[in-house]
Amino acid sequence: MSYKAEYIWIDGTEPTAKLRSKTKILGDGDALPIWGFDGSSTNQAEGHASDRVLDPVFSCPDPIRGGDDVLVLCEVLNIDMTPHASNTRALLRPVAEEFAGQEPIFGIEQEYTFFDGSRPLGFPVNGFPAAQGGYYCGVGSDEIFGRDIVEKHLDHCLAAGLSISGINAEVMPGQWEFQVGPVGPLEVSDQLWIARWLLYRTAEDFNVSATLNPKPVKGDWNGAGAHTNFSTKAMREDYRAIVAACEALGEGSKPLDHVKNYGAGIDERLTGLHETAPWNEFSYGVSDRGASVRIPWQVEKDGKGYIEDRRPNANVDPYVVTRLITDTCCTGLEKDGLV
Repeated sequence: MSYKAEYIWIDGTEPTAKLRSKTKILGDGDALPIWGFDGSSTNQAEGHASDRVLDPVFSCPDPIRGGDDVLVLCEVLNIDMTPHASNTRALLRPVAEEFAGQEPIFGIEQEYTFFDGSRPLGFPVNGFPAAQGGYYCGVGSDEIFGRDIVEKHLDHCLAAGLSISGINAEVMPGQWEFQVGPVGPLEVSDQLWIARWLLYRTAEDFNVSATLNPKPVKGDWNGAGAHTNFSTKAMREDYRAIVAACEALGEGSKPLDHVKNYGAGIDERLTGLHETAPWNEFSYGVSDRGASVRIPWQVEKDGKGYIEDRRPNANVDPYVVTRLITDTCCTGLEKDGLV
C-alpha cells in the first residue's frame, strides 16, 4: 500500500512569495522524509547550483484526495541544512520560543478576491456593479458571487483539521474572508499557508482564480487585508496590558518598521479611506475601524481581551507579521512590568 504526500512550500518570488507544491508517493507507514526541488525555477537558486531541500514541518489530512493522503508544509533549506534566505518561518521560531511564557495567540482574518479571467467574480463584462455596501455578509444571487467555492473551501479546511473559525462575504463583489485561530504564532502561520493553498486549489476546480492582491480594483472599492488579532496571557487578564501593547506598536520607528513588512502595495490600501488608517500614521482606538489598531468595544467593557492590528495586507507573510507583533508587544509588556 502507498499514500500521496503533497509537499507544499513558499517560494522566493518578490515582492510577494508564491506557493508551490508537488506530490511524493510513500509506502504505508513511511515517515515524511526531506525532499529536494529545483530552486532555479522558484527564485531560490542559480542554475549552476539549483538544488534546495524541503524539510517537513507541518502535515494534515489531504481533504481533496482523501484517504490516507496528506498535505505537507515544508521549510526551504540550503543543501547544508541551513535555512534558505526566503525561509521566514526560521526567523519566527526563536521569537515564538523566547516569548512562549507570555502565551501569545493570534487570529488572522484572511480577505481575498475571486477573479473570473481579468475581472472580479460578479463584475459585469462592461462597466461596474452597484456601489459597495450591500455585498458585505449579503445573501442572494444579485449580491453574492462564489459561495459554492467558499463553502467547499471551508469544508476542506475543516476536514484538514485546520483551526478555521469562520467565513463571511466582504464589501466588494467576489470578495470573501476566512479566519484562522486563535492559536500560537507558528501554528496560525502554518495553518494560514495551508488554508491559502487549499483556497487556490479549490478555486481551480471551478475555473476561478483567487488573489490576495491588497487593492484588486482601483477607485472607490475596499482593499483586501489580513487583520491580525493578538493577545497574551496578560492582555487576556488586564486592560493595562491592552493599552501597553498598543503603545508598544506605536513607539519610535515601530510603526514604519511594521508597515514596510506588512505586504507589498500597502500604500495603495492604507490610504485613510475604506476603513483604513494612512500607512504613515499610527493610531489606536476603541471600536475604531479607521485606526491602525482597533480595541474591540467588548474588550474595553470587559477590561481584558485582545487587539486587532488592521494594517497587514491580504498578501502579508504570516510568519513575518506574527514575529513582528510578538516581538514588539511582548517586549513592551516586559518593559512595563506587566508580565
